[in-house]
Amino acid sequence: MMPHQTATAIAGGCMRIGISQCRDTLQAVDALATSLRAPDLRLAVVFASSHHDPDLLGPALRDSLGTATVIGCTTAGEIGPQGYGSGSIAGLAMDRQDIDFEAGLLENLSQLGARDMVAFANDVRARLRARHPGAPDQRFFAMMLIDGLCGREEIVARAFHDGLMGIPLAGGSAGDDLAFQKTHVIFNGRMVSDAAVLLVATSPRRFTTFKTQHFQATNQRLVVTGAIPEKRIVTEINGCPAAEEYARCVGLDLAGLDPYVFAAHPVVVRVGDSDFVRSIQRVNPDGNLVFFCAIDRGLAFKIAQGVDMVANLDSALARLREQIGEPEAILGFDCILRLLECRQRNLIGPIGERLARSRVVGFSTFGEQYQGMHINQTFTGIAFGRMENT
Repeated sequence: MMPHQTATAIAGGCMRIGISQCRDTLQAVDALATSLRAPDLRLAVVFASSHHDPDLLGPALRDSLGTATVIGCTTAGEIGPQGYGSGSIAGLAMDRQDIDFEAGLLENLSQLGARDMVAFANDVRARLRARHPGAPDQRFFAMMLIDGLCGREEIVARAFHDGLMGIPLAGGSAGDDLAFQKTHVIFNGRMVSDAAVLLVATSPRRFTTFKTQHFQATNQRLVVTGAIPEKRIVTEINGCPAAEEYARCVGLDLAGLDPYVFAAHPVVVRVGDSDFVRSIQRVNPDGNLVFFCAIDRGLAFKIAQGVDMVANLDSALARLREQIGEPEAILGFDCILRLLECRQRNLIGPIGERLARSRVVGFSTFGEQYQGMHINQTFTGIAFGRMENT
């Protein structure tokens, strides 16, 4: 039996981050809440292992954190003061002097059209904007958390981006480790599937949204010649059975395809002047490939080759420090396939140490969002520095 463990907590300025490794759900929530709670707590963002009981977790978070707004989601792994975690609950607390915000829960995503999603985001934005007339867009940011199995991240991210009218957006898709059965977003005591949470906020702190990826396109070009787009399934690549052709292109037997191979050999698509990663979730028994992102017939992509993940992260964090100074906290959305690659390459320690040192609190995702794009195998987030006048 796991011993009772209290939460690890670190305060920076007025921002507090913490993680509880207790396996009992109520004990874990109590330990985390103790580390995050404050008299003027305004917002708590919480990322919880899917091992915790959802019927207990949501109400316990609501009851333990008083009048604060509590948002979050389930995960495929957590990130907190000790780096990468598993089976835990991590959180970030922001007080009234840190943030002013509006937040909303959009339910029944499978039944909504893009127009409804745009209107929702615009309404959340307008409610906050009314309190800050004349403030430039760069003084606002937005965060979305979405059911990672809804299959609608692309349309939601695009609609939210349009409804936000220039406010930068970052976010992640909820996970359930690698079970692919059910994921939840958290909103004020509720654990909801087929839903998304949108936070629109401003802060007197320096802040910025960001993304980084450690893959570059090779010259090996593939074309999707058969697909079931609504299910993110590719049936044919280059006119051949999808899994067989992918395996041939990466130099492996079909039987050798597994999540670690997909983590090491994603594909990239070119959009404008940038490459965006599209990752494979699994091989179906019929030999089709299921992706984490939308894939359609006629799409051309290239096999990607990884560069040094540690050096790439160091460069990204250095750029953040140039923009905002030493981070007080970073909300981070890190693809589950990056975690799998870390495990395969013995990088859990080096990468986790850098995340901990930079005060990242976040989770391993089933997909990431940046501006209006839904992407994979990327580290996105929102970084907070000191107050603007300090």
